[in-house]
Amino acid sequence: MYRVIQLPPDADTRELRRALWAHRIGHRITEDDEGQTLWLADPRQQAEMMRLLAQWQSGEPLMPARGRARRKAGPASGSLAGVLRQAPVTAATLGLCLLVFAAMAVFGDLVIALLAIVPLGVAPGGTLAVGSLVEALLAGQIWRPLSPAFLHFGWMHLIFNMLWLWYFGRQVEALQGSGRMLLILLAAGVGANLAQYAAGTVLFGGMSGVDFALLGYVWLMSRRAPGSGFFVPQMLVVFMLGWMVFTMTDMAGAVGFGNVANEAHLGGLVVGLALGWYYSGRARRHH
Repeated sequence: MYRVIQLPPDADTRELRRALWAHRIGHRITEDDEGQTLWLADPRQQAEMMRLLAQWQSGEPLMPARGRARRKAGPASGSLAGVLRQAPVTAATLGLCLLVFAAMAVFGDLVIALLAIVPLGVAPGGTLAVGSLVEALLAGQIWRPLSPAFLHFGWMHLIFNMLWLWYFGRQVEALQGSGRMLLILLAAGVGANLAQYAAGTVLFGGMSGVDFALLGYVWLMSRRAPGSGFFVPQMLVVFMLGWMVFTMTDMAGAVGFGNVANEAHLGGLVVGLALGWYYSGRARRHH
């Protein structure tokens, strides 16, 4: 990353960030005691970034009217309050995953039994299924199709899922609002969990199905509706899809990556691609 400029701590950089994403300019904004620092990923894009920066500083519109977020000015996007305001669904989901992970450390299998896709019994030898999903739903346990997404079975599992959730989720909320992010979260969470359950598994968890849905959604939006402002590096798409295929092979188990919820990954990706195709089509028609 290359340091470009120091901005005031209270500067609202949301429109600038959306314009940079729309122009596919890789960047990052960090915050410290002196203010907000704008960083550039590729120095070859410096001239284009400086042009947008000059427009932003002079108050000129950076995005077409349809692409501008219709929100009141608020706290700086680099501050905690600004992040929570800009991406409340993503932040709440991340916080809930952390809370569930902490509860698992304290209460163990009881948390897993409560949030697994089917009711589980806790026995000395571990957990065992004591009912079906249909029975659970008829009994009023309507959270079970979604709740496995909040279970994580180790620090690395949690950290990687939260990194991708934060990376993609903030982009969705910044550009299309919290309602769209909530829709993707619910549809992909349920879709991924049902795909894994249909494969005959009852004990699984993780936000990776939602992460793959966000990948598919952001990628299709960036490709089919470039004016929407979405951006994802092509190599990241190749890496994540390659990782998904790799975990489906016997080699993954041989090097210690067994018990991966492959059907959940695939189910989430399909949901994300379907939503991305639909909403990118709408964006193109309204452009």
